[in-house]
Amino acid sequence: MPPDPNKTFAYSYNDPLFESVPDASVWGQKVDRVYQDLGSRHQLNQLFQDCQNEIVAYLLVRRLDELGDSIQEVGDRLAQLEHLGIHLIAIEEKIGSTDQPLRRSDLLYLLQTVQDNQRKRRLRQGHARNRMKALPPPGKAPYGYRRGKDRYVVDRATAPVVKEFFEHFILYGSLRGSVRHLQKKYNKRISASTGKRWLTSLVYRGDLLYHNGEVIQDTHIPILSREEAAQVDRLLRRNRRMPPRTASSPRSLSGLVICDTCQSPMKVSRVSKPRSNKDYLYLCPTACPNQPKCRSIAYAQVLEQTIERICQDLPRAVSGTPLPDVDKIKQGLNAQIEAKQQVLERLPALVNSEVLDEETAEWRSYKVRTEIAKLKAQLAQLPPVNLQVVAQVVSISQFWLDLSESERRFYFREFIRQIQIVRQEQDWQIQLVFIF
Repeated sequence: MPPDPNKTFAYSYNDPLFESVPDASVWGQKVDRVYQDLGSRHQLNQLFQDCQNEIVAYLLVRRLDELGDSIQEVGDRLAQLEHLGIHLIAIEEKIGSTDQPLRRSDLLYLLQTVQDNQRKRRLRQGHARNRMKALPPPGKAPYGYRRGKDRYVVDRATAPVVKEFFEHFILYGSLRGSVRHLQKKYNKRISASTGKRWLTSLVYRGDLLYHNGEVIQDTHIPILSREEAAQVDRLLRRNRRMPPRTASSPRSLSGLVICDTCQSPMKVSRVSKPRSNKDYLYLCPTACPNQPKCRSIAYAQVLEQTIERICQDLPRAVSGTPLPDVDKIKQGLNAQIEAKQQVLERLPALVNSEVLDEETAEWRSYKVRTEIAKLKAQLAQLPPVNLQVVAQVVSISQFWLDLSESERRFYFREFIRQIQIVRQEQDWQIQLVFIF
């Protein structure tokens, strides 16, 4: 069989520190053979050897800078391709085509592009090496920290402000309330969006999140403990279910009650009697379309019936709901974490015995630590205690009566999604909708 005069080869170079091998579909056409290099150029040398023994019409690359680490190397390889009569096509840079292949003289015009790409690659390589060593990313340290030699260091002047913000949010569950608290106590002005970033930032938990989405835990001293961080995450998830402006309400029923007749949410209204210091609380529909409108109900009566219903309904709801075995799941995750910790402990011995070189050990350590971070994230999302055990404790009415309104608010929102007021002719009843 005569040789194919239009034989096409493809070549890609990837740095394993921050790149993955491209999919075969990236070339956009039929390719007779693909050469791929990871960190070295062995396959590129093999490509040129094969081209000396075979007739090849086209060579596809993604970018010109993949042909070498310097302008001189790229120029030398372009000269080799020209000598072999092979037309080069850089598909991502839209350079060359089967109709108008790249000429060596075009390199003068493309010199700046190649230099820019190689400079970007060197920067990414530097950042990737810093990630392997768990060094902080470039840029200014977050508020509450300052940059140390190889990690973030707690700033004693500003860290108490951040700590106070977290403590206030955990206590009251209000983002905007915590922002106002900082302004009032420390004269520290931040926006609500900045406060939201603080609450979700992994830096304050002692971890580093890199631009590629990978997380390494315990890289520096945290301002927020693991237990506090889990509580913050639960409050954020819970607040997303609540109507606006009810997350920080002082009343435990705020944002939970809805009228079953008109489907209107019910807000807490306070009424004071003339020439009296006593206030009366009512739950009123906010957007009742009925005429006459659904009447208001005394807050204390709804609270009393809610406690009675939760004591009766919660144990039955928990026993009738298939719940995962949290303890078993935790044991499985902890076993995986422990196994990966043992891998980390063995790496120094493998380096000392020259089974692994230093760079490979660093790369392996980085990958294992990111895997541990993912497992710990799964562990943190699990309920802190067994729901069936908790249901028995909170099914005692005295438990609820001994709590303050803010404490009741916290526990109500842990279990209840909605409190429905079911109206009858002259009476009404409570119906609870649980979150599970």
